[in-house]
Amino acid sequence: MTDPAPSPIIHVRIDDRLIHGQVATMWTNQLGATRIMVVDDKASADQVLKMSLRMATPTGVALSVLDTSRAAERILAGAYTGQRVFLIVKNPRTLTALVRAGVLVTKVNVGNLTFSEGKTKVASTVAVSPEDVEAFTELSGLGVDLTLQLIPNNPIEDFMAALHKVTGRR
Repeated sequence: MTDPAPSPIIHVRIDDRLIHGQVATMWTNQLGATRIMVVDDKASADQVLKMSLRMATPTGVALSVLDTSRAAERILAGAYTGQRVFLIVKNPRTLTALVRAGVLVTKVNVGNLTFSEGKTKVASTVAVSPEDVEAFTELSGLGVDLTLQLIPNNPIEDFMAALHKVTGRR
């Protein structure tokens, strides 16, 4: 039996802004990504948003904007073999769906979740809803290492430790 091919996914980030300056310049360059994959059900159906994501994607970097089921299907089928894929989602619930579908995710960078009514602030750039807390707890329980890091030069922090500190949950 041969070993499975290494995953083309080189980095997974949760950032509700999707592609923006920090992602397009700092993260993509630091990672040497050849493709940015945005996985979001709403974005995949919004042609105007897809166009703006294309415009924000660095020259020479491919872009995929897919709904959750299509992304899982394509990843599992080996459609990105040989590429360096930087996967970005808006929220942790999308990631739990990908993991449940069989996509191997071992480490996730929590970058930005904007504060709004009903959310609890975990860090300066991260606020979570009760649904987010459940999704993060599930991901952690599935063995996914969750880190907190806004930009590549920042120190890497343990996201679950920060989450437990503010929610009091284990």
